[in-house]
Amino acid sequence: MIDVIMDTLLDAVKLIPFLFITFLLMEFFEHKTTNKNKNAIKKAGRFGPFIGSLLGAFPQCGFSAAATNLYATRIISLGTLISIYLSTSDEMLPIFLSENVEISFIIKILLIKIAIGMFFGFLIDLLIRRKEETQVGDFCHNEHCHCEHGIIKSAIKHTISIVLFIIVIEFFLNIGFSYLGEDNISKLFFKDSFFGPFVSSLIGLIPNCGASVVITELYLNNVITYSSMISGLLTGSGVGLLILFKTNKNKKDCLKILGLVYIIGVISGLIIQLINYLF
Repeated sequence: MIDVIMDTLLDAVKLIPFLFITFLLMEFFEHKTTNKNKNAIKKAGRFGPFIGSLLGAFPQCGFSAAATNLYATRIISLGTLISIYLSTSDEMLPIFLSENVEISFIIKILLIKIAIGMFFGFLIDLLIRRKEETQVGDFCHNEHCHCEHGIIKSAIKHTISIVLFIIVIEFFLNIGFSYLGEDNISKLFFKDSFFGPFVSSLIGLIPNCGASVVITELYLNNVITYSSMISGLLTGSGVGLLILFKTNKNKKDCLKILGLVYIIGVISGLIIQLINYLF
């Protein structure tokens, strides 16, 4: 047990400088571009899924939350919202960077998420056309990261939060590897099974940035497959879904969006799984 604890702490400590620098840069760019991004989404019109999926891919901590509020007031379409949810990456990028994952691999994942977000966003807007009046309300766009305290404090808070989360996840994974074995742990998440994307998509729906941490760490520890990772990252929209249920008065609409995100995540994972099997 002592070895497990030490290995977990050492792995987490090594990530701290990389995570802090990454979050600091992300906070800087977010403060510089947030209002421009929201204005671009508002003015996108029928091209919303295209703009939304591109902007959503950049790991801004509060963007899925801001997009949810824009949807709740019917400023953006359902397809645009879904495209943003699907392309949102949250903590995947800083963790991959801190683990020295190849940039080409990271770009590949981001492009896949953007492409899937665009495709399903346009498809949903094509099939589900709504004529609803804009309902602009007074929503808080900073519930998630409280970035008003400054980029350094915010970056420190993000780093501490993610490091603590990683410690917990790594601790249980290391215990599992030590006492159960990698094969048994993998079976719990249906690795190399048809049902893998179903499980990882459920994990991704956890309304917290920690969902993308879990999915990314599971993949890096060889617990889930590439296709399952994509499924989980597609459904991982940060706190977006949580704020959706809070701000959107139509709860049936909320459940429908939840179901759409989950189904798209599963289907996408299964297709990638099939492609990998055939080729």
